[in-house]
Amino acid sequence: MQASRGPLAPAQPPLSRDEAGSKNMLQLVQLRWVAVVGQVLTIGTVRYGLGIDLPLRQMALVVAALIGLNLLSLLRLRLRTPVGGLELFLVLAFDVAALTVQLYLSGGMTNPFVSLYLLQVTLAAVLLGQHGAWAVVAIAIACFLGLTLDYRPLLLPESLGADLFTLHLYGLLVCFILVAVLLMVFTTRISGNLRDRDAHLAHMRQQAVEEEHIIRMGLLASGAAHELSTPLATVSVILGDWQRMPALREMQDLQGEIDEMQAAIDRCKSIIGGILLSAGEARGEDPALTTIGAFLEDFLHEWELAHPSFGLTFRNELVEDIPIVADPALKQVLANLLVNAQEAPSPAVHLAASRDGDDLLLEVSDDGPGFAPGMLAEFGSPYRSTKGRTGGGLGLFLVVNVARKLGGTVTARNRPGRGATVTLTLPLAAIAIGEALEGDDDAR
Repeated sequence: MQASRGPLAPAQPPLSRDEAGSKNMLQLVQLRWVAVVGQVLTIGTVRYGLGIDLPLRQMALVVAALIGLNLLSLLRLRLRTPVGGLELFLVLAFDVAALTVQLYLSGGMTNPFVSLYLLQVTLAAVLLGQHGAWAVVAIAIACFLGLTLDYRPLLLPESLGADLFTLHLYGLLVCFILVAVLLMVFTTRISGNLRDRDAHLAHMRQQAVEEEHIIRMGLLASGAAHELSTPLATVSVILGDWQRMPALREMQDLQGEIDEMQAAIDRCKSIIGGILLSAGEARGEDPALTTIGAFLEDFLHEWELAHPSFGLTFRNELVEDIPIVADPALKQVLANLLVNAQEAPSPAVHLAASRDGDDLLLEVSDDGPGFAPGMLAEFGSPYRSTKGRTGGGLGLFLVVNVARKLGGTVTARNRPGRGATVTLTLPLAAIAIGEALEGDDDAR
């Protein structure tokens, strides 16, 4: 099977801008829980382990405020609405203010944990835009300078006089380790969210380019179909006149050739009609109500008439025949897949229809050499083909994009030994008649 290949959906889809904002807010919530636990442990150790008097009531109020902010943030995330940069800025500013109050109550600039400001500043640089990040920096600097001017000094017991400097060094060490570990963990997570967001934006831009390409191809195909319809109609009329001419009707060999020409003209008209339908010019007019089985039988009949020497085997594994609204584009998708398989040096091509839950699976397999690894990595991209001709790869490019329009996916893989399989997965909800699908679900 020859192929070109475009971007298939990744195992884990990239994050949108809104999802990245929510995940970043969740990271700040988790970091704040760490701060709450760390403050409780530190206050308890200093007060009851070292015997240093602390304003427990005021410090407990700050911890309670952090817990309250976390609960509000979690409720905010349940709303499923976008989290903007302003909200991230406000919660970071609140964290800076809470840290400032705790430092003010516990020694100000002499507190070894004053370096925790760097944690908030770094997170602001990663999460916020330039103006927001500089605003957090300005707030942190102002708070830092404020602590140099005014703070509540600690009343240290006389027993700690000799060990005070050592305890201060231990505090600096703990603060350094804490800042380093937290920055490593949370900036890595947040950077991952931002990378996923950027990947999502790149994915959306690529889709926009592909959609524009499809529109141009549709306009080109529609224009060509309209231009071809006139000479085909003229040839059809002439052939009809020839069939009614007595002199020609007596020539049996010529009459047979005229019949073949008329059949070919009718086939061309059918193809042009399919192009116009796929281009959207007649879509939605008199939709064809049928079943999956009847749709596939009709498609196979048309395919055999157009390709009488093509070795195709069909396997229907559908337990139940579901009523559907036939989409003309779906026939073109199947035709493109079979043409792609036909051009591989394969003795046989197989088409299988099955169902997996609420999805319809259509598999096209061949016994050819399979896909090259590089082609699998580019499956569905336009102008990437192993056929070595200009414009190659557009067939599978259209297959991938039509499937995406119908809410489905296209996957390609090499089979063990020899050959390849392309699987078209379509949600039945996109093509099935609603009442039939609901009744089928009830039966199951």
